[in-house]
Amino acid sequence: MSAPDSVHDLARARQAARAEKNFALSDQLRDEIAAQGFEVVDVASGYELRPKKRFPVYESTRDIRPINSGKFEITVAMIVDGFHEDAVTCIKAIREYSQCAIAILVIGDPGVIANELDARTSLVQVNENFGWGENANALLRNVTSEFIVVMDPSTIFTGDAITPILEELKKREFVAVGWRGGLVNLEDDWRSTDDKGPGEVDVLFSYFIGMHREDALTARGFSNRAVFYRNADIEFSLNLRHSNGRLLQMELPLEQARHHGYHDSEPEYRDAQSKKNYDRILERFRGKTAILSPRR
Repeated sequence: MSAPDSVHDLARARQAARAEKNFALSDQLRDEIAAQGFEVVDVASGYELRPKKRFPVYESTRDIRPINSGKFEITVAMIVDGFHEDAVTCIKAIREYSQCAIAILVIGDPGVIANELDARTSLVQVNENFGWGENANALLRNVTSEFIVVMDPSTIFTGDAITPILEELKKREFVAVGWRGGLVNLEDDWRSTDDKGPGEVDVLFSYFIGMHREDALTARGFSNRAVFYRNADIEFSLNLRHSNGRLLQMELPLEQARHHGYHDSEPEYRDAQSKKNYDRILERFRGKTAILSPRR
């Protein structure tokens, strides 16, 4: 497919911007070229225009390259492993109610999700699944926005859930803000959490958790040993608190559809992996009450 003259005009303008060391304009023109379905490649003779691939395919999360969030300062990121129609419902609701970039990491063939790509929606396909923790960390490392929301495709926007958390995160009083969370139950020796509603909390759950991306990476992100998602968010939250971060639970315009990651996983596998994750929490954090938020 040959590029139209209008795209060549953009490519020549980008060359001129690069020659003038105006790299901000060069990047903007590159994005405009990409929006028209082409990628520009610098060569010795000038440039080449090639049809842009719809989405990159990687063998593993370790191969993923940066996921461009464009002009958006916050990206909603999700991991999709099956149940593609539910993910499409989730993506459409995000676009309806909020202004943000969307990054989707799909295990295997994305199927109908590929039809949802647009100027602010990116997709990467990964063929080998190393587990939920590695997938979540790949998103943390590779989206290019300052802030990121890690959320489950079973969570559905019913209003703008992005603006209020972005306002809180920009205050820098909290390193992470989420929709569901709670306080560690000290009476049962850290074996459960209690939902006390909005306010400062010990843990936030990955149904929907927004954070400053660099804060999350400084706290070492999610555990790569967390093959299954359950309790991995608790471990991550306590890591943030151990790094002197505060967490905030908020009321947000979200609702929970069927959570396939729990209800439709094989019970023996689910319970065994969940226990492994929680055993790590107990081993590392139990008794360290100084890292917890004020009781309420």
